[in-house]
Amino acid sequence: MVEGEDLVQAADDAGIDPVELLRAGEDVEPELLGRISTLAHPPRVVGIYRRDALPRGVEPVSLSLWHVADPGNIGTILRTADAFGASVTLSPGCADPTGPKAVRASAGAVFRVPLAGFDEPDGRRIALVPDGGRRLAGLEPGVPVTYVLGAEREGLPDEIVASCDESATIALAEGSESLNVAIAGAIALYEHRRGR
Repeated sequence: MVEGEDLVQAADDAGIDPVELLRAGEDVEPELLGRISTLAHPPRVVGIYRRDALPRGVEPVSLSLWHVADPGNIGTILRTADAFGASVTLSPGCADPTGPKAVRASAGAVFRVPLAGFDEPDGRRIALVPDGGRRLAGLEPGVPVTYVLGAEREGLPDEIVASCDESATIALAEGSESLNVAIAGAIALYEHRRGR
């Protein structure tokens, strides 16, 4: 379910048709939309879409997420991937990219960014780790490539890092602990594009 004209328009622009479209005052009473809404202010339109209508697959550059449970981060990562022409792959334990908070944070990118399972991408896999990896800015990974990111608190487990071809670290100011996972993904995609 998506709430609001902008998200419904994003689905329409992506060529994804709703199963049901409810417009306040036309198809349904505004008060009813207010009762089913997750927003502080009821939307004027709600669209219902099939998950299997969303794009699937893997682009030459992708972000693979391991146990990223915050739906806001998932949506922001989708929005970032959209800006860089990347796909997003998700492990079990990740937040649902079609949940209300993730859909809102994606700003409609959920209708454009291909999604896949965590192990689906081919090519090089680069684990983003807080320290000890090669400098991300100095890598020339080529394509296909997947940047693997973990949940903010736990990061990537050792076995996932070991399964990757290489580890990379984003250089931070001294004393800084870490980056938000969505920001780290944005920096990885930016550095990849800049390096090419």
